[in-house]
Amino acid sequence: MRGNIAQLMQQAQKMQENMQRAQEEVAALEATGNAGGGLVSVTVGGRMDCRKVRIDPAALADTEMLEDLLAAAFNDAVNKIHAVSQEKLAAATAGLPLPPGMKLPGLF
Repeated sequence: MRGNIAQLMQQAQKMQENMQRAQEEVAALEATGNAGGGLVSVTVGGRMDCRKVRIDPAALADTEMLEDLLAAAFNDAVNKIHAVSQEKLAAATAGLPLPPGMKLPGLF
């Protein structure tokens, strides 16, 4: 019994270290989302901070369309970060015996 508890504590410590590493890796990521066939691109960091916006001058003629393109490009970049974040979370918790139906929160 005592050996099982010690083993469980070691697994928990290793998972905590893996989660910390995964969070650091995700924070360092950058993803660029595009919309309108490249008329607008938005670069987002791993902590969902907007780092760069590029707008083709052709998109400036229609303000409403530009607003939609900006939102779409931002969402595209966020979805890319989220996908990588989920992969890293899955890798960090691989082998962890979780009860059925229990999920761990995302990295951010």
